Amino acid sequence: MNKHLIAFGRIIRTGFVYFGRNAWLAIAAIAIMVITLTIILFSIIANATFSNTIAQITDKIDISVYLKDDVTEAQAQEFVAEITKQPQVSDVQYLDKSDALRAFIEQNANNENLLAAVNETDNPLPATIRIKPITLNEMPAIRDFVTQEKWQNLQSDPVSDNGERRQTIDKITHATNILREAGLVAVIVFAVISVVIIFNTIQMAIFNRRDELQIMRLLGATTSYIRGPFVVETIIYGVISAIASIFIINALFVTASSSLQATSLGLLDISYSQQFFQGHYWQLLWMQLTLGILIGAASSVIATRRYLKFKTSKK
Repeated sequence: MNKHLIAFGRIIRTGFVYFGRNAWLAIAAIAIMVITLTIILFSIIANATFSNTIAQITDKIDISVYLKDDVTEAQAQEFVAEITKQPQVSDVQYLDKSDALRAFIEQNANNENLLAAVNETDNPLPATIRIKPITLNEMPAIRDFVTQEKWQNLQSDPVSDNGERRQTIDKITHATNILREAGLVAVIVFAVISVVIIFNTIQMAIFNRRDELQIMRLLGATTSYIRGPFVVETIIYGVISAIASIFIINALFVTASSSLQATSLGLLDISYSQQFFQGHYWQLLWMQLTLGILIGAASSVIATRRYLKFKTSKK
């Protein structure tokens, strides 16, 4: 047991020694890994932000049904009860004329011109039924139900379904999909480049130490003992890259939030992005560390395996 611990300690120590010797050689590999991990982190934060924006807008979307003034309370309540039974409906709110007026005044508290057009004694607003769908895809089915001839006779105006907000959601969803696809392509490209550069870095290191490694072979060093320090070295690459990517995103939020807000076009809520980053800081850090270590270790294993396989076959 002690023998294995001593060997493991030597592998770790040798890995740090190798990293010190190859510090300049590793800069390119670390730089590409930093770019890769930063793209991954930015994609996750942006995707979460877009999803939050969609959820906020979706929560404000409803279908409004306007009733005639001569509709009785009993008729209105019957209509509301039938709507509530529909499986596509999440919530139903009935506003009589007085409630509709109060809601209008609250929504337009800063618009004196609109407020001047309505008053308690001459209320032009109809009683309204507000229907929230479970999902946006359910809206056509709800619209078909409330516009049936049986219920159409109770309505004073065409049904309203916040069409402009639906268009906004479609645009954000489209932007999110494009971001996901672009982010995935960028991650794959830079991940492959990272593996190739780390592979070549380790191959170079192996070439520079070929005599040393050959002596270790002759002295009976195992494959894992020879490979271990190189794996440790590339794990250090991954750790440094992960921490650097976290610092880059953090610096982006701290120093350039106002600039990002100005160019967001209302699609990217920087304040939420920053809150998401801070609220999930440790989870994101561990994710970055895991990805960095996996990329580095996998590249190193591939490189050393090729060398060790070549040496074995040569014997």
